[in-house]
Amino acid sequence: MINLIKKIFGIGPKVDLAELVKNGALIVDVRTPDEFRGGHAKGAVNIPLDQIGLLQQKVKNKEQVIITCCASGMRSATAKGILRSKGFSNVHNGGSWYNLRGLKQ
Repeated sequence: MINLIKKIFGIGPKVDLAELVKNGALIVDVRTPDEFRGGHAKGAVNIPLDQIGLLQQKVKNKEQVIITCCASGMRSATAKGILRSKGFSNVHNGGSWYNLRGLKQ
């Protein structure tokens, strides 16, 4: 039961986003194009949440490390769930794009 609660609320071991980016993780910003144009993490690709299924056409390797981000972390959490349901096994919610903007690639 505790593991289910942890899974639902995303409680668990912290992931080193900087290390993932350094090792080639794909940053997917799920905000709208207008929001993305207003600023985004270096190297991020913009795929709005309502089009997140299109990632399957761009990324054929379902083992690719993917970090989703948005404005606050809510849409990116949803995107993570959608991508996992489509078979992507290594998806992480990076939360706000501000968390990722200074990471070295």
